[in-house]
Amino acid sequence: MEEMGLVAIQPRSFKPRTTDSRHKLGYSPNLLLDFGQPTAINQLWVGDITYIPLVAREYLYLAMLMDQYSRRIVAWDLRDNMQEGLVLAALRSAIVSRQPSCGLIHHTDRGGQYAGTAYRKLLERARIQQSMSRADNCYDNAF
Repeated sequence: MEEMGLVAIQPRSFKPRTTDSRHKLGYSPNLLLDFGQPTAINQLWVGDITYIPLVAREYLYLAMLMDQYSRRIVAWDLRDNMQEGLVLAALRSAIVSRQPSCGLIHHTDRGGQYAGTAYRKLLERARIQQSMSRADNCYDNAF
């Protein structure tokens, strides 16, 4: 190939997107801009979704909530889709296991799963403050 000046074409690998922030569900302000560092558990939970590749270009999606003070995963859920139910299940599990007091901040990216009506209602019922990253700023949710 080198003698003939040929170069192999590398196929682009497919990576699923886990954030769809182009929705019309509304956004929450970034409460972390003035927050500082947590000084105890259950003051700040951060959430995100990632994917786990399987064979034959299939994927599972993993939603996690981490306590920013202890750096421990407080809840997670794994599914074959990344609809609102994925993050709802993780949040419900975290609330049941941790029983957070009023004032907890829950910070995520601006993905539609976190902006859904059922998700916001669950946060409101648990008296958890929702915080979202600023637009086009991946470092806001780099935890």
